[in-house]
Amino acid sequence: MQPIADICQRVREYSPLIHCITNPISINQCANAVLAVGARPIMAEHPAEVEEITATARALMLNLGNITDARMESMRLSARTAQNRHIPVLLDAVGVACSRLRRGYIRKLLQEATPAVIKGNYSEIHALYRENYCSSGVDADAALDVQTLDRTAMELARAYHTVILASGRVDIITDGKRLVHVKNGNPQLSGITGTGCMLGALTAAYLSVQPDMDAAVTACVVLGICGQLAETDRGSGSFQVNLMDKLSTVGKAEIERYMDREEIRNEEA
Repeated sequence: MQPIADICQRVREYSPLIHCITNPISINQCANAVLAVGARPIMAEHPAEVEEITATARALMLNLGNITDARMESMRLSARTAQNRHIPVLLDAVGVACSRLRRGYIRKLLQEATPAVIKGNYSEIHALYRENYCSSGVDADAALDVQTLDRTAMELARAYHTVILASGRVDIITDGKRLVHVKNGNPQLSGITGTGCMLGALTAAYLSVQPDMDAAVTACVVLGICGQLAETDRGSGSFQVNLMDKLSTVGKAEIERYMDREEIRNEEA
């Protein structure tokens, strides 16, 4: 695996343009997270312009949150452009566990393009695996255990020829051969909206310089460590400010000191 600090440094050095088509609930957090780690976000989503915008970007983030007809069309057009131009794509399967519309849409999208990474929480990744599974909301994953998700994620990665990132109490990242757990994090991350979307945006930023599984691992480690360092007893508002501060200042020393990453399986070794 590429050293995480080196991947972070390359983003800060090259300042790549990241095209994010995301939801209005988290658009501000995603843009600021991309800026904080040294990349440049552009959040264009009008169907008439997204192909042109995507063509200039180094990576593309597609987020299914708060979906609309216009954004669905924009994501389809951008995904096609990225596929044709070999631009890495992060596909965030927000809400697929509780919406037939989103499950149907994402399956059609995956027939037209192959993202570099498919991201979701435990229930969303499980829903992609089992069509009849339905949770009670976008964050419902308490009944799913890590061992089950390990198997599910590896099978999905092989089926779609991509990397699967299942975020939760333990972040699970796999390309179907390698399997990595990242245990960094802080319960306060789930107390503010948009942190899951921020993880997707950060993954896209790191994909721009490292278009493989290591980008997803890097995003999980960086956000998790920054969440730990941002911990506060002053409330969720202060935590959110601290988190952005840490994302903009975290460096090699903190990464090497606090990183909690474990390679569970490696069929390439």
